[in-house]
Amino acid sequence: MKNISAFVAVVLCAITTVTSAQTNPDEKAKRLDSLYSGLHAANSFNGNVLIAEKGKVIFEKSYGLANEKTGAKLNANTIFELASVSKQFTAMAIVLLKKQGKLSYEDDMTKYVPELADYKGITIWNLLTHTGGLPDYIDITDTNWDKNKIATNIDILNLFKALKPKKVFEPNEKREYSNTGYLILGTIIERVSGQSFGGFLEQYIFKPLEMKRSLVYRSRYQPQKIENYALAYGYSDSLKRKITPDEDGRNRFIYLDGIVGDGMVNSTAKDLLKWDRALYTGKLVNEEDKKMIFSSYPTNDNKGTNYGFWLVYQRE
Repeated sequence: MKNISAFVAVVLCAITTVTSAQTNPDEKAKRLDSLYSGLHAANSFNGNVLIAEKGKVIFEKSYGLANEKTGAKLNANTIFELASVSKQFTAMAIVLLKKQGKLSYEDDMTKYVPELADYKGITIWNLLTHTGGLPDYIDITDTNWDKNKIATNIDILNLFKALKPKKVFEPNEKREYSNTGYLILGTIIERVSGQSFGGFLEQYIFKPLEMKRSLVYRSRYQPQKIENYALAYGYSDSLKRKITPDEDGRNRFIYLDGIVGDGMVNSTAKDLLKWDRALYTGKLVNEEDKKMIFSSYPTNDNKGTNYGFWLVYQRE
């Protein structure tokens, strides 16, 4: 199934291939609309676009449908699942817990996740910077999980405890993107704070930043009614039409729907702009914190992480 899921795009700098500093705002908007309209017409893009320069919105528009069955159109307030963009919020939650004095980056993860005692030596810092070396849980569940059941974080931890899959590499040896690491961070957030993952983000990130249409949502594990929500679609070659993951039977988006930390944050383009701008202020963290968040770190292979706590990020 080819993925053509509904998509929310927040571009927070000028797109030099389409616009330039010398171009007037109206001309920029026309060029950008031409770009995304062309992509949408070619069935290569369906979603919301918000483009800002130094915090000022220069272009915002919706393209396509939120729901193919009902014909509901996307609009500026449509909520999208963010997939791995969620990791930004997971990392920030860990930073905030550290600032609250509830954990240390140097803590061994097994202090909070004793189920993984066989992997002692991996720190919270390793998990944040993708240098822990744990195998990807998605690959493991593909062959070791009943696809008729929705897995949760504790299910994955118990699966690792039972199967004891080998580490891909030793901690700090190198950087390799890790969904498993961020699942564990999501678990640590819940155990240290005594709150649900979504509850912690709501109290300490979404509410302070007035991200009023942002939430942690697991549509199959804990369904609820959410107005103006964009469904994800893929194109089925056999059916010759767009279908949702639920129509795909054994799609991993169904049986991994109970997991938080590496995904499951949902938001809008407008809320994501609020989030971006907060990273330039002292609303959540101070300058020392931000330096740590956005830095690259050395690894034993001498290549370094070239990566911050959650993503490569170019600051203005």
